[in-house]
Amino acid sequence: MPASEDPRPPATLADVAERAGVSRQTVSNAINNPDLLRADTLARVQAAIEELGYSPNHAARQLRTRSSRLVGLRLGPAQEFTANMAMDRFVRSLVEASRAVGYHVLLFSGGPTPKGEQPDPLGGYDDLLRSTAVDAFVVTDTYFGNLQTDALTRRRAPFVAFGRPWDDPAAAHPWVDVDGAAGVELATEHLHAQGHQRIAWIGWLPGSRIGEDRRSGWHRAMAARSLVTAGFESAVDDTVDAGRLAALALLDAVRPTAFVCASDTLAVGVVRALRERGLRVGVDAAVVGFDDSQVAQVLGITSVRQPLESVAVSLVEALSALLGPGEAPAGGRLLPPTLAVRESSGT
Repeated sequence: MPASEDPRPPATLADVAERAGVSRQTVSNAINNPDLLRADTLARVQAAIEELGYSPNHAARQLRTRSSRLVGLRLGPAQEFTANMAMDRFVRSLVEASRAVGYHVLLFSGGPTPKGEQPDPLGGYDDLLRSTAVDAFVVTDTYFGNLQTDALTRRRAPFVAFGRPWDDPAAAHPWVDVDGAAGVELATEHLHAQGHQRIAWIGWLPGSRIGEDRRSGWHRAMAARSLVTAGFESAVDDTVDAGRLAALALLDAVRPTAFVCASDTLAVGVVRALRERGLRVGVDAAVVGFDDSQVAQVLGITSVRQPLESVAVSLVEALSALLGPGEAPAGGRLLPPTLAVRESSGT
């Protein structure tokens, strides 16, 4: 089979270390500082490199000599007709946090997506692995499941994730996430403190682990106060018009006095529905969104704010430890969000 058709992923530094029976740092020394090793150890590592066809990653070499650092971050397709700007804010925070410790972030795409199809969850990763253009990845699209994290783990590619391993609680890779359930619970408690008892939930269609997690916060807060939830929830696409139609249907069916939404996009739709019915936002009915987007800030919508700056710093810390000479970090960190209170919730 021609080399270009070889389906095996490229050998990594970890593969060489395992074959030679040495640490990753020893392999790095064999490549960058061979004079530090005993002759027999150096020969064993060089033999493993030859057998596996390993090509040293020049970015990794620069990382280990602290002259330069490069990590890859895949950008998903633009989300039209939504108010979701969380990824833009996260990218900016990650770039700033990385720059503070001498890292550089390489943005890449997953390639074109045919109309009507979902993006390839692994698009772009293999290209960079084959070219050894980056030393590690920051994975953000864990809502697709564990396709990225599983593939990168099999390839022994270093990575950290923004997002929990929803389908694999025992996963050992480093991750950082925001406690969406706690954020929605905080929002629901805020509305109850404002005197609301008929609090509706507008979330995403079934299948979204993030959406299900956020919904659980609403249900938990409602149950703790013995408030009615039956008939007070709706699951729709994450678009402004879907939020508007869902709010109109709930107003006709159960007449809620407050709405908690899985996103600011849906919250904007609710605001439109209330105005369409002649109801005053924050007076006749309250609205809370999620993400604290610029749209929410401009329109005065109360929203759950994710601590994306802290997420970025935590990811960079995990990345630094992962690429360091010691033991790689394992497990994750869940960060609490806050609530940005504005006029839409009656304050």
